[in-house]
Amino acid sequence: MNHMILDINEIKKILPHRPPFLLVDRILELDPGKRIVGIKNVTIDEPFFIGHFPDFPIMPGVLIIEALAQTGGVLVLRDGQGADGKLVFFAAIEEAKFRKPVVPGDQLRLEIEVLSMRTSFCRMKGRALVDGQIAAEATILCKIGERPK
Repeated sequence: MNHMILDINEIKKILPHRPPFLLVDRILELDPGKRIVGIKNVTIDEPFFIGHFPDFPIMPGVLIIEALAQTGGVLVLRDGQGADGKLVFFAAIEEAKFRKPVVPGDQLRLEIEVLSMRTSFCRMKGRALVDGQIAAEATILCKIGERPK
């Protein structure tokens, strides 16, 4: 396993997402074709906290799943698919479970394990942890397609 660290600038070379919708800040581990670990630092400055919820800021569960998917996207696009001209799209989200609220000041550890990978589809199991406790988990199916010109 490579303990490869990708910073935000390297992530932006791989993913097309941009703030405020880029939801992975750093890659801590990358085992090509198998596993990736990323970090999302959750700050009070996140635009979604304005309305979710004004008196009790909680990161929306769908955005935690999106952060997991983006982390998986780094693995898929960096590992043999080539980020140039490719995008990773959701095909399905299965068995999503939300176990713990994610609040400002938390650091999400985004762990993705590849269950199967084909030319145009990838199935991954993801877990988002805060302080070693699972905040959310899901199985994510993605389609790898061409980026529109």
